Amino acid sequence: MEFRPIERKPGSFQQSVTADEIEAVCRRVFGADAHVVSAIELGSGMYNNTYRVVVAGRERPVVLRVAPEPNKQFRSERQLMRNEFASVPWLTVLAPLMPQVIAADWSHEVIARDYLVQTLLDGVPAPDRLGAYPRSSWPGFFRQLGTIASRVHGVRGPSFGPVAGPAFATWSQAVVASLYDIAADLDGVGLDAADVREVAAVAGQHRGVLDEIVEPRMLAGDLWTVNVMLDPVADEPSVTGVLDLDRTWWGDPAADWTIRMAAAKPGTERDAFWDSYGHPDRSAAAVLRSLIYEARHIGAIRLERHRLGKADGVQGTFEAMAAMLAELTGARPDEASRRLR
Repeated sequence: MEFRPIERKPGSFQQSVTADEIEAVCRRVFGADAHVVSAIELGSGMYNNTYRVVVAGRERPVVLRVAPEPNKQFRSERQLMRNEFASVPWLTVLAPLMPQVIAADWSHEVIARDYLVQTLLDGVPAPDRLGAYPRSSWPGFFRQLGTIASRVHGVRGPSFGPVAGPAFATWSQAVVASLYDIAADLDGVGLDAADVREVAAVAGQHRGVLDEIVEPRMLAGDLWTVNVMLDPVADEPSVTGVLDLDRTWWGDPAADWTIRMAAAKPGTERDAFWDSYGHPDRSAAAVLRSLIYEARHIGAIRLERHRLGKADGVQGTFEAMAAMLAELTGARPDEASRRLR
């Protein structure tokens, strides 16, 4: 068996499984006689460990995704793989673009981690291909993302919160709970979470505005270029696949990471996203909600940057959060910073 894991420092969040464990998984999924020819770890993801696996006798390789060890998972990111699996029946609008699940195993009988075996999507990761096209063709790519996001956001759900739960009766309850979960995770790794708790308090004060969102809609959670596949030979950027939908939520589409990223660089090719998606609500209530959502994103980014060992990036989130709190509370940024020291 050819086995090529990614070498990481001891103590890194992502840790590869062993060749023996991959063989054991494949015997469980494909039968006792299954023989693994090769397992190559793919480096684009920053949460699960992902491998391109060739099994003798199968026409195409498969993808094995292995979740982090349970004791390494944050409260706000717990069991993301199970959340993705629970989302599949709700995402038929994207079925032609998504990998198919061959097997899912939460039993920990074979390895002590959750894992999924999926079909291998055609195409190449968008970050590896998009730059080869002239920028004049990029708006077409972002229009495709707008169409995909619109399809996802059109799916109606039964409650608010992560698809696999916990479920909340109101949107404000889901938002406030998620902020407190992020704060607890930051506490657990020794980072200051006072500003995140202040955002949670502000969100609680504006429950009425948040609860103007009465119909839960599907949020993709992490739909952007890094999780999109492109046709490797098309004359213009052409989306062939969407993957890693493990952070799906039921809630306000404006809170989705996709919307945040589409709005992040106005005056660029990203503006084409709104051509197919539709222009965002700019009412006073929608703007207030968007500030709360951005603050929540900043808190999650702080946690992720810590997980990835990016100390400078962690520090930058404190300034960003102070500015966001200043907008939310009407105070000047320097006053917000002083309150949080």
